[in-house]
Amino acid sequence: MIDEDLLKLLVCPKSKEPLKQVGDELICEKSGLAYPVKDGIPVLLEEEARKLKTK
Repeated sequence: MIDEDLLKLLVCPKSKEPLKQVGDELICEKSGLAYPVKDGIPVLLEEEARKLKTK
């Protein structure tokens, strides 16, 4: 888990919106991207992000 104080500071590099942690990913609903957290370190690179499935 990412520290809550750190999570409050992190934003999506694409949309600049706040992120929420779900499992081992940081999710941005606005941009539709899920950024991985590897060994406790968030990887906030668009090329590393997974695209969320749209409903």
